[in-house]
Amino acid sequence: MIYTQYYPDWEMLNNVPSETKARQHQPKREKMIIDGKDSKTKRKSKSSPSSPRRSRSSKLTPPSASLVDGELSVTEQERSSAVTSLFEGLQISQDSNSNPRSFPYSVKQQCWEKAEKVKGRDPDRWRRDAVGNIVFRKLVGCPGCLCHDYDHIIPYSKGGKSTLENCQVLQATVNRSKGNRTELSRADLIQKSSYCRVSGRDMDLIELSAYGNVHHAEDSGGCRIQ
Repeated sequence: MIYTQYYPDWEMLNNVPSETKARQHQPKREKMIIDGKDSKTKRKSKSSPSSPRRSRSSKLTPPSASLVDGELSVTEQERSSAVTSLFEGLQISQDSNSNPRSFPYSVKQQCWEKAEKVKGRDPDRWRRDAVGNIVFRKLVGCPGCLCHDYDHIIPYSKGGKSTLENCQVLQATVNRSKGNRTELSRADLIQKSSYCRVSGRDMDLIELSAYGNVHHAEDSGGCRIQ
């Protein structure tokens, strides 16, 4: 038996209209696109969780008040009214800082001015404390013999006020020994004093180093530095 292979006539193929050729190829492309979409859809369906998504608004929205299992859920209005009632009797006192722990600057200034003056010296720079010790204006809070504190006569811890009437200039060493005790007499405070003998020339040198000049009282006869 002899097999004969058939070869189409190329002229017949070339004579086929172009529209017919396009129709023959078009269904295949559409099918490919559809297949692609189907595969994407299948992928998405596999990756998506089985449980439904909660919207963001549902997370932010508070649960509404209701009566559940015989228990009354408090509404927002009742809650706000309860909070408001807590602060109805609250009053802000304007005198909350009427008694500060330390003396105000103006009180310290007047407290210094009421201390005993040192003869022949500038009263703005030198004074005597409550027990007679000489103190220097610029030496505050240090432990030296010329240092001073602004002391509460009645201790602050025992109800003493930070007022001019309760203020006194006191040598820092004496003030630390006194503490919050009220039973100490003036003689006891003198015994606790840190004594140092300071001459007029020493005072001049201290003023010169602290202020850059020397001031004397009007009746002192002027500066003695030569």
